[in-house]
Amino acid sequence: MGVYKTIDPATGEESAVYAEISDTELDDLITRSAAAYRSWRTTELAQRRAVLTRTAELHREQADELAKLLTLEMGKPIAQAKGEVALVASIYQYYADNVEEFMADEPLKIKGSGTAVVRTEPIGPLVGVMPWNYPYYQVARFAAPNIALGNTIILKHARNCPQSALAIERILHEAGLPAGVYANAFISSAQVAAAVADPRVQGVSLTGSETAGAAVGAVAGRNMKKCVLELGGSDPFIVLEDADVDAAAAAGVVGRLSNGGQACTASKRFLIEDGVYEEFVEKFVAGMAGWQPGDPTSPETKLGPLASTAGVEELDELVQDAISHGAEVLIGGSRPDGPGAYYPPTVLAGVTRDMRAFSEELFGPVAVVHRVNSLDAAIDLANDSPFGLSSSVFTTDQQKADRVSEELETGMVWINSASKSSPDLPFGGVKASGIGRELANYGFNEFSNKKLVRNPKGQ
Repeated sequence: MGVYKTIDPATGEESAVYAEISDTELDDLITRSAAAYRSWRTTELAQRRAVLTRTAELHREQADELAKLLTLEMGKPIAQAKGEVALVASIYQYYADNVEEFMADEPLKIKGSGTAVVRTEPIGPLVGVMPWNYPYYQVARFAAPNIALGNTIILKHARNCPQSALAIERILHEAGLPAGVYANAFISSAQVAAAVADPRVQGVSLTGSETAGAAVGAVAGRNMKKCVLELGGSDPFIVLEDADVDAAAAAGVVGRLSNGGQACTASKRFLIEDGVYEEFVEKFVAGMAGWQPGDPTSPETKLGPLASTAGVEELDELVQDAISHGAEVLIGGSRPDGPGAYYPPTVLAGVTRDMRAFSEELFGPVAVVHRVNSLDAAIDLANDSPFGLSSSVFTTDQQKADRVSEELETGMVWINSASKSSPDLPFGGVKASGIGRELANYGFNEFSNKKLVRNPKGQ
């Protein structure tokens, strides 16, 4: 039987271990989730709103305690950890504030007599499979809208953040969520598949790797269950010749290094037009050098360790592969000696198609810069990726910005900004970056039944 462990990535020290639950215990969780759904789906919206509002309040009240868990379990610098908690509070509050609007009947313009409306209803128990890079935020994107809608949730979190997972469950229960509406489950991949296949479960949401997404999506497909898959990204960051280079370089550093670069929407491929390439690279490298790895518990630290030594090893393999095939290292480029899962800010140039770093996701503080000779070349190179999550373009020409936003094959485009997240903005991608959307009303509707109610003789 497997385990879930807290291992401090800054020191390697293990502080907590939890065993997986048995198949019988998982079956009991599904039974309770199905029973809770029957009552939660008909609970007054005012009560659901109150639970969500109180959940937001508890995140704010317990921000310091919650942030420390993030720092302990995945090495997030404490200032960024507090920022994640604040974002999570805003997500729960957003759905509390908007659930009535999102659930309102939608009248249809029809031919013939009578009325027709589309009614938004929940569909039942759901399984969530969530990653370690934003332990609270990733869960909130899935849990908040579905709790508001009336669905119930069984949540399998990542193995390296069990205490964060338990904290989420605890806060929801403290906020007044009835038993069974949300349940943390320390389960295996095989148990996830069994839960998704269970007739009582009606859908699954996964945020993680393409491999995990393909596996869960296959199980969902075989069992005709709705799925949302938020997967990887290799986001392009385009800087055109007319851009504000200072602003672009500063945004690029933050976009690449926040959360240790361990974000699917992090800026990863920097496509810089000829006329500003040298200037941008000089300023970008200098900015990257200013984020040296440090103690994640210090409020001054901006770059902590990666979440695990395994993550360091995987990242370094991609970097060393690129170097061995002729890539130029502009800064960083080698794993440091000493304890902790640290990796320095790294910038690679001259990355070509025969290098893994050209097409694979660099999940850490490593950027690739490409020189392009035109707007067309920038768009072509940006789209030359199996991924299509988010993207950025820096330009002072609105017509160019509009063209880039139309032609990029991504789910999100940011103009003169690195990619960010907000409760009222839909989140998701295309191609290998996944299926479906989270946040805003789009995330609310993913696991809803859009029921037609037609009354030919109605008024």
